[in-house]
Amino acid sequence: MANERYTRTNQKLYFAGLALDSWRSALAAPSAQSQGRIMAEREACLFHLHGALLGLCQEVAGFYRYPTMEATSLAVLLAPAALDESPSPEMGELVELAGNSETWLARLIVEYQRLLQPPQAPRRPKQDPTLPLIEAVSLERPRSRS
Repeated sequence: MANERYTRTNQKLYFAGLALDSWRSALAAPSAQSQGRIMAEREACLFHLHGALLGLCQEVAGFYRYPTMEATSLAVLLAPAALDESPSPEMGELVELAGNSETWLARLIVEYQRLLQPPQAPRRPKQDPTLPLIEAVSLERPRSRS
């Protein structure tokens, strides 16, 4: 493999394609382990797509000899301040896409960040404070009034 920046981008896109194929096959063949396999393949796909995006940003930054060309964080590479220092049409498009929450690029970044978060228990709504916390129960039979 050539030691060029674009080779990493292409490699990650290829890996993402393989993960996407595995994800589709996991969805198509339900089994006892399918839920775990579906989650694993989805995460693998997101991981490789994120790596491909990082590779693309490094590729563009390297071509234009940006000071951030060795950065390993999308936050650094896609920062509007970095674009102000060294403008380029490719990075301008990527920064614009990353800044708009409705785009595929912004959603990819958000979903990748969600992978890094620890699991959280679902939030339960607070109870009405006027309701009693303890309900009294009697084990005795009610006495008949005769």
